[in-house]
Amino acid sequence: MKRISLVAVAALTLIIGCRKIEVDDDGSGNGNTGGGNDNLVLSGRINTDRTLRAGNVYKLRGIVYVVDGAKLTIEPGVTIQGEKSSRGTLVVTRGTQIIANGTVDKPIVFTSDAATPARGDWGGIVLLGRAKTNASFNGVAGVGEIEGGVNNAEGLGLYGGADDNDNSGTLKFVRIEYACYAYLPDKELNGLTMGGVGRGTTIDYVQVSYANDDSFEWFGGTVDAQHLISYRSLDDDFDADNGYAGRVQFGIVLRDSTVADVSGSNGFEIDNDAGGSTLTPQTSATFSNFTVIGPRATSANVGNSNFRRAMHLRRNSAVSIFNSIFMGWPTGLNLDASTGTPTDLNYSAGTPKAFISNTILAGNNTQFTYNASSSAATGWTNTDLMNYFNRTGAGNSVLATTNDVGLIAPFKYDGTVDFNANTGSTAATGGDFTHAKVANPFFTPTAFRGAAGVGDTWWKGWSKF
Repeated sequence: MKRISLVAVAALTLIIGCRKIEVDDDGSGNGNTGGGNDNLVLSGRINTDRTLRAGNVYKLRGIVYVVDGAKLTIEPGVTIQGEKSSRGTLVVTRGTQIIANGTVDKPIVFTSDAATPARGDWGGIVLLGRAKTNASFNGVAGVGEIEGGVNNAEGLGLYGGADDNDNSGTLKFVRIEYACYAYLPDKELNGLTMGGVGRGTTIDYVQVSYANDDSFEWFGGTVDAQHLISYRSLDDDFDADNGYAGRVQFGIVLRDSTVADVSGSNGFEIDNDAGGSTLTPQTSATFSNFTVIGPRATSANVGNSNFRRAMHLRRNSAVSIFNSIFMGWPTGLNLDASTGTPTDLNYSAGTPKAFISNTILAGNNTQFTYNASSSAATGWTNTDLMNYFNRTGAGNSVLATTNDVGLIAPFKYDGTVDFNANTGSTAATGGDFTHAKVANPFFTPTAFRGAAGVGDTWWKGWSKF
């Protein structure tokens, strides 16, 4: 046995004691870890491929950018905490990817690092792609600057391009909790912000909970999505702007009746752009099978006075909505033609661009409101909007109460909520996929309307209420 002198031991102890040692990877140089319970900090830039391993809890410190074509892979069951003190935020820039493939049993969770988490603790996830948008930045058409103050001198917060098939990666079985901080008024980060994200990207089974602004917002792009849940957000649940033209099926909204934004909280808020222009691509997404539950279980309930509309369709947007349920809101459908090119032209023209069909409005205090343009009035009134919704062959329904829909337990806040339709209920029937907008291989035909049929399980297991 070799002897080590006391002097040598003391010297070694001194060196170790004066040096901060941080284990950040497995020696491969790409930040991979071999498991364990290390709490690893992500900060600055991720510029080489990196894998976040199961068994670790990671922390986002400040704005973390994925850059230089890098791919960030996250294993099932990983938890990533946004640091409250630094407003941790993850930005997946153009030309990079996030591969977050959770499972039903092992969802990937993005949440706050606070001991007592609250909405707005951290920034959220920002996906930026190279698909088309009608935005412009510094005089360059087709490129936009994402909201939230994440852009910098290098343009790492820009989105848009010419590749509608662009691939920003995968988010599957992912929960995003307590996100969204306001960089400036009306310049907030959202739970999941998507700018110019292309249809090569997979967005499936994603829940945003306790967002301090919108749960999901699309700025242009063509990305399709399925199985989205917005739970107790502050502002809007689904917001689309700047030419978003994707397809989305199966979505759930459950609001907290006491929490709404001073700007007015909506289920859907849809614009072509801020000015309601005719710029293309036009916001023309297609949504099917949504259950959008507002704050009012009955018409006598009031809740927060800042709740507004289940659907706020405005500013020359042309989205289509099929096979869906909107219930328990102060206003059901608001078609707002007051800004820019009148929105109703997209629904009422001889060859309409957009359709609302096979959809239920139920238990809303006011089912329809119409806001006319002061500069380019079309002659439409609230009656015309009501007649449009009730047009022959549309398959739409107007129900007096939320109970008339026939969902099992849609207004529960104790973990026993159930969005499924009862057998024989109004919600269990009336689904139709013969219209060209939804007669497409992307959409799964259902007999039911809303997000969930009799005995449905897709929203269970990986989600949290």
